[in-house]
Amino acid sequence: MGLLAFTDEQREVRDLARAYARRRLAPLAAERDREERFDRSMVAEMAELGFFGMLIPEAHGGLGLDPQGYLLALEEIAVADASAAVLLSVHNSLPVQMLLERGTDAQRTRFLPAMARGEALGAFCLSEPEAGSDAASLRTQAVRDGDGWRLDGTKAWVSHGSEAGVLLCMARTDTPDARRGARGISAFILTPDLPGFRVGKKEAKLGLRASPTVQVVLEECRVPGDRLLGAEGEGLLYALGSLDHGRLGIAAQAIGIARAALEASARYVGERKQFGKAIGEFQAVQFKLADMAARITSARALVHAAAAAKARGEKVTRFCSMAKLTATETAMWVTTQAVQLFGGYGYVTDYPVERHFRDAKVTEIYEGTSEIQRIVIARETLAAAAAADGTLED
Repeated sequence: MGLLAFTDEQREVRDLARAYARRRLAPLAAERDREERFDRSMVAEMAELGFFGMLIPEAHGGLGLDPQGYLLALEEIAVADASAAVLLSVHNSLPVQMLLERGTDAQRTRFLPAMARGEALGAFCLSEPEAGSDAASLRTQAVRDGDGWRLDGTKAWVSHGSEAGVLLCMARTDTPDARRGARGISAFILTPDLPGFRVGKKEAKLGLRASPTVQVVLEECRVPGDRLLGAEGEGLLYALGSLDHGRLGIAAQAIGIARAALEASARYVGERKQFGKAIGEFQAVQFKLADMAARITSARALVHAAAAAKARGEKVTRFCSMAKLTATETAMWVTTQAVQLFGGYGYVTDYPVERHFRDAKVTEIYEGTSEIQRIVIARETLAAAAAADGTLED
């Protein structure tokens, strides 16, 4: 019996993801990482299992899972291959959620079924070379062009943007002489067949090397009028709102990475002998494993508490940021300890912990850095303290 209680359906989804991940993803994860290879056959297999439609309602061809079931599956995928997990996380948590919450019936009908089948992978285009944490300073410009729009600009750090079929892109619809800040940004649904759309530079990365990260270049990109998502000028607010979903997804990914490092470490210290006995018999090693296990369990509990609150319809921005901050910093700390436990072997590619260490680092950066999470948590905490009776209990 685990610390957290899950429904039969949630456990079934978790077990399905775990069995698939161990059988099909884990054996070739190191090879894909080494070759920086995005595996389309892996996409087809995960699509057949319904993993790209986990949060899409059954009416649109998805599984209609609750947040906790989705996060359990995502964690199991991340244990085996963090690059596969980020693909699922971005797809399910960001573009899918924006379409569900802000799309018209026609937009949802057109795009969500293909996304649920894995035929159109979803990507998210917010950051730019000069606009990262300060998303309101983005420069990509959208101007009216007849009954549509013309977009010009460059988007950066687009996860699997070279493989995506549906890209949610934020662009300015205000004018250079009348900037409206965050209220001057709108959201557009892009597809790679649009004139003026092209994939730019592919980044050479420290980790998640089997997940391509690219620039998306828009050069007088002609976008039909029915591709505007929601109301003009509200796009950045939609994007930031979707990050509650995204941050829980990254938190689950981070927990999976940390788990993989802990499990590898526990096996290794039981086998590695020094001074005539397994190093797992030394108290210093046992204490390190104990701290690793305790931090992972604490982070997972916070993630699922936030997900359960979200499923109840509660406001969870503060808790999602807490979950993301705690889980990602846990992953970085745990993978660092794992490398130390392996000693020199932890520094070479013959063993998996160096890959887990590399994969963990970016979880503290994307979808809001740890510093941004602290700003969000502090702002929400101050607001809670100033409201009503000022209690910070929950």
